[in-house]
Amino acid sequence: MIEPQIVQVPEKRLVGAHLSMSFTNFRIAELWQSFIPKKHLITMAAGTDMISMAIYKPDHFAQFNPANEFEKWAAIEVTSFENIPDGLSSFTVPAGLYAVFHYTGLNTDNSIYQYIFSSWLPTSGYELDQRPHFEVLGEKYKNNDPNSEEDIYIPVRAAN
Repeated sequence: MIEPQIVQVPEKRLVGAHLSMSFTNFRIAELWQSFIPKKHLITMAAGTDMISMAIYKPDHFAQFNPANEFEKWAAIEVTSFENIPDGLSSFTVPAGLYAVFHYTGLNTDNSIYQYIFSSWLPTSGYELDQRPHFEVLGEKYKNNDPNSEEDIYIPVRAAN
């Protein structure tokens, strides 16, 4: 399967919309529908890539249950937090080590995540770190297209 790049990611400033959800109550369409109409109002954008970010509780994966809630964000990276449009929020992703998986396929296909957490991570020499997980949706990202491309960032640290 896919071997990731292990990279040190600098701190990222994001502006976007967020919702609490679970995998059994996955409100992703609602989240993006609330963000996209306001995206053009963000004046301090650092680029055109969109970010889909998840903030999980510390025991989310240790005691995995699809009904466990987490915070999901639809955002873009910004150069500063000046002039945040009404209805949007800011978030700073701390710098840290990430395993970056380049993925091609449907965003509804969860097999990449099954591979990452069940196959790659247990034998990688790394363990999950308690920082946000995110996907970078760049120029080659096409929603609901089997040829869509995105980069999946999984926070890691050296295993003890």
